[in-house]
Amino acid sequence: MNKPDRPVSIAEQLAAAIHDLEPAHLPPATVEMARRLLLDVVGLAIAARNEDYIVATLGAADPGTHATAFGHAGSFDAFGAALINGTAAHGEDYDDTFEGGPVHSCAVIVPAILAACEREKLGGDRVLLGIAVGTELMCRLALGAPKAIHTAGFHPTAVLGAVAAAGGVAASLGLSPEHMISAMGIAGSMASGIIEYLAEGTWTKRMHPGWAAQSGLRAALMARGGFLGPRTVLEGTHGFYHGFAPSVRPDYTRILDGLGTRWVMADIAFKPYACGTMTQPFIDCAIALRAQGVRAEQIVSIVCEVGEGTVHRLWAPLAAKHRPATPYAAKFSTPFCMAVGFLDGRAGFGQFTAARIRDPQALALAGKVSYVIDPANEYPRNFTGHLRAALADGSTMEIRQPHMRGGARDPLSATEIEDKFMDNALHGGWNRPQAEALRAALAGLFAAPDMAALKAFRA
Repeated sequence: MNKPDRPVSIAEQLAAAIHDLEPAHLPPATVEMARRLLLDVVGLAIAARNEDYIVATLGAADPGTHATAFGHAGSFDAFGAALINGTAAHGEDYDDTFEGGPVHSCAVIVPAILAACEREKLGGDRVLLGIAVGTELMCRLALGAPKAIHTAGFHPTAVLGAVAAAGGVAASLGLSPEHMISAMGIAGSMASGIIEYLAEGTWTKRMHPGWAAQSGLRAALMARGGFLGPRTVLEGTHGFYHGFAPSVRPDYTRILDGLGTRWVMADIAFKPYACGTMTQPFIDCAIALRAQGVRAEQIVSIVCEVGEGTVHRLWAPLAAKHRPATPYAAKFSTPFCMAVGFLDGRAGFGQFTAARIRDPQALALAGKVSYVIDPANEYPRNFTGHLRAALADGSTMEIRQPHMRGGARDPLSATEIEDKFMDNALHGGWNRPQAEALRAALAGLFAAPDMAALKAFRA
């Protein structure tokens, strides 16, 4: 496909590396991360299966014979299943995040790969390869222009997810390098997702991973059928980064260096709290303040040092963050997240409800929280937390969280991730035997000859 008088494109280099990968040769740590991500995403999909935004999404999905939407009766076409599972997995903002992006990779990749492999009747080894490739690709694409996609008003998970899902599905299907290149090129024109949900706490962010998952699947299938996409989709004059990250010059070396031998997906973090990623270390600080015996009525004010790149999503406008308009908006208000974390010692499903965002005690404490920009903050390379609390007796207390709990520097254990899965399944209305049966099925999925076992979990 390449001609001697033109340089090799980024997509061509990615496709060459992806095509050479084999499931049996993946590093054990990569396989284990893929297994944990699969478990986490499926548990989250079950947790949200009865939520109003999923009920609404079901109306846009057609029944079919191919694919499973976890916890929903019957089967769907592959695109509908990818849309439902991806939307549910990300819906409560409790899914994984990549330190360095940030992106939520597996709410996109896992639904796309499962739908593709059910549709094509592929074995579990192809599921493993697709999850590993798609996740790694999405993380690396995020490293190419950190912060710039958000700055342009787009959701990185949404736009990067479509391209990465196309690459992951292409790997699962065993497409040729030429078809992989076209798949990513086609997905570049399917990529979408603005962050205007921040204005009033509406639902569109929730659908972004599902939309990207079904887009990546469509792109790969179209490429397999012979549809051509631009090989310069990423770096071209009118390409992906030009459109979605125009404020920076992308660093393509961060995308390509060590691809296939060094797996950056090892830095993926599993969230301990059901809210925005960069709020998490601040919640830890608030819980640590509570643990030192401070009472809410003693707090006069709390000032937090923050990374500039987080302000427009999690701190501003501050008046709106002090009184979030909806439960979903509350998940992206660091003041509110810190308040409920301090008061309850946690930030799970119960802290983001219609009743809680009207709770006078939570709102009073949130109203005392403000921020200052720390120009030395490491975001997005590292997610940190900080607070300085002024107390009624004239004293101050300062707490720092040097990294995100659940990330590469302080990972959750396998037992903690399994416990999170169980809690999510129970929240979604399943009983413990149902959840345990699914956990066991997922644990053996990468060695399964096909996806037939998933049919047992459609209701």
